[in-house]
Amino acid sequence: MNAQEIAKLLIDARKNKQAIDPIRDIIGDADEEKAYEIQHILTQNKLDSGARIVGKKIGLTTEVVQKQLGISSPDYGVLFDDMEVLNGLSVSMSELMQPKVEAEIAFVLGEDLEDPSLTTIDLMNAIDYALPAIEIVGSRIKNWNIKATDTIADNASSSHFVVGHSPRTLDEFDMVGCKMSLTVNGVEQSSGYGGACLGSPLNATLWLAKKLLSRGEVLQAGEVIFSGSLGKFADVVAGDHVEAYIEGFTKVSVHFKE
Repeated sequence: MNAQEIAKLLIDARKNKQAIDPIRDIIGDADEEKAYEIQHILTQNKLDSGARIVGKKIGLTTEVVQKQLGISSPDYGVLFDDMEVLNGLSVSMSELMQPKVEAEIAFVLGEDLEDPSLTTIDLMNAIDYALPAIEIVGSRIKNWNIKATDTIADNASSSHFVVGHSPRTLDEFDMVGCKMSLTVNGVEQSSGYGGACLGSPLNATLWLAKKLLSRGEVLQAGEVIFSGSLGKFADVVAGDHVEAYIEGFTKVSVHFKE
């Protein structure tokens, strides 16, 4: 099967809410370029349907999540306007596929990141502010039976996202030392800290910027960047209420309804 045909399998799975067998059964588990080619086709399909790109997400940035999925390197996906769930409100389970939740720090860019020699200082100067965030991940692959090429092709297993309402500049919180707690119905299901994300969420974002530049793409001013989970993900079902607290920010929350 070619990339277009494989992409159609994922598009149909998303539309019909019917998970499919692993993509790696077709392209193998090491062909990252083919997987990103498939992801690009999915992105164009969303754009053609009227969606708007609002940012990017970085996946598989913490050792605990990498161990959960048996994957050893980060990946990235695209965030669209129709993926946002408003802070404190609800999302219907009918919109989701095999959902899980993660707590993250999100950055909003004030400048394009287009210099291949980009440094950490350049990145810090380009970030307007940070936000607490919940990413709702989902997989079109049956039973989350994924390896690297499966999740890359499937837009980094993205689904929806929630951003908090307490913007902070980078000097207003401890990005590496901040503690994170993720609760489901008031019970902590995940904990971590900023440094669990590739040593720092900034490291993850720098990785993303350079990865995109190597592929001829640029992170742009105004985009929101979900820098990666600060701890393991948690399962959710209908009726669950999820809250994430990252030290230095106010809480961000979402409810899952039928």
